[in-house]
Amino acid sequence: MRARTTWISSQGEPTTTLLLRHGQTPMSVQKRYAGLSPKTDAPLTDAGIRQAAAAAKRLASAGIDAIVASPLQRTVRTAEEVAAVTGVPVTADGGFRETDFGAWDGLTFAEVRQRWPSELTTWLADPSVAPPGGENFIQVSERVTAALHRILAERAHQTVLIVSHVTPIKTLVAAALLAPPAALYRMHLDVAALCEIDWYADGPAVLRSFNDTAHLNQ
Repeated sequence: MRARTTWISSQGEPTTTLLLRHGQTPMSVQKRYAGLSPKTDAPLTDAGIRQAAAAAKRLASAGIDAIVASPLQRTVRTAEEVAAVTGVPVTADGGFRETDFGAWDGLTFAEVRQRWPSELTTWLADPSVAPPGGENFIQVSERVTAALHRILAERAHQTVLIVSHVTPIKTLVAAALLAPPAALYRMHLDVAALCEIDWYADGPAVLRSFNDTAHLNQ
């Protein structure tokens, strides 16, 4: 999306990942944990569809070589808007799906705090702790990182759009910054926001943008 310039020492052209969070859903409006279950994998709202279309317009000239999406309907629907303007087909990869929030899926933060106060406190303090019946952030990081490595191996030096969710996108940002898993608690990511990361074959990564929502204000 911009010229490839960096102060770090690196060899060759990077593989660029453009990271797009899905558009608005009823769950995001109500600020509920939305993981994998059918009850929370809600379709985009009308506003969410407009957000996806705005992101697609922004990305139309980004030189995207591949579109990879979480298989959940909110991400696939968002990715389809970009596919429509770029002509690039959407490939689903379960490695980029959202966290399994287990018993907390579909609940608000306040509801979880009321029912599981000690478990929530522990979860917020320790990325190795999972919601009851769900995944912890260490497990999420392992599968997201594995999915990233597949892309880097198969799409070297290309520009790949990954349409995903809050936790996987934050996980990729943390990986690029060599930040610990606890860093996820200190990031905010809006619906339909874009991030951009360059990954160089000789090791370094460069975070070029985070939580970019300029396209939603036009």
